[in-house]
Amino acid sequence: MESSPLNVFNKPIEPCSMQPLTGFYRDGCCRTGEEDLGQHWVCIVATQEFLEFSASVGNDLSRPRPEYRFEGVKPGDRWCLCASRWIEAYHAGKAPLIVLEATNRNILNLVDFSLLLDFKYTAS
Repeated sequence: MESSPLNVFNKPIEPCSMQPLTGFYRDGCCRTGEEDLGQHWVCIVATQEFLEFSASVGNDLSRPRPEYRFEGVKPGDRWCLCASRWIEAYHAGKAPLIVLEATNRNILNLVDFSLLLDFKYTAS
């Protein structure tokens, strides 16, 4: 597990979400480690369109899973998403916005920073 993860700005990563509790380690942050095969690096702000897309390709994030104490992701929720799922959604035209301050810099190994900036979430 990363001890001091950095975000895409090379600064300490900010929490993504405590409600719902997200992250591979369920600590609210998009931290990673060798056991995180899904690379849960991208802090997104979920939309209905994205959630429907994700369900259509086999990962229904909106479905509650009480056995895992998981209430399901709703539109507007922040969530640490797998890098490959965000890229897949991008190619399908369904990519959600990203909270860059809470997104793990490891995503830069797969996605150009300028593309991430195009999807930057700004709280209004």
